[in-house]
Amino acid sequence: MFLDDLLLIGGCTLLGLCIIVIVLGLAECAHRYDIRVAGRRHTAEKKSGILLNEWLSPSQLLQYRQHGTFDVTGSHSGKRYRIRCERQMNVDELDETGRRTARWCFGPEGDLPLGDIMLAQKLALELDEQGALAVANRGH
Repeated sequence: MFLDDLLLIGGCTLLGLCIIVIVLGLAECAHRYDIRVAGRRHTAEKKSGILLNEWLSPSQLLQYRQHGTFDVTGSHSGKRYRIRCERQMNVDELDETGRRTARWCFGPEGDLPLGDIMLAQKLALELDEQGALAVANRGH
């Protein structure tokens, strides 16, 4: 009886150790995957920032480098909008004095780098302001 109990305890201990080894192995694989994904995400963010800078006018680029924002002019109304370096509700509609009158949220679908989102917003407002605002969510 004692030998059977000892074998049962030893088997359970061995099974427990195997489970721990498997879990630790899976955790290590997940960690390596996270590092690779983070590396690719960092590269994509960097490339999108470069592309955005190439599409900004000299005055927009200066404003963006100084403040992390840049202004665009709507293609239909001539209104001024300020695009902020954020993922949501990052487009401010400005009045003649530069005060925010509304916040807008719109952008391309998908989990895109921030520079790509901001570039899409810039082009949408400058080329098809009415279409962009037709699909946008408005805040206060």
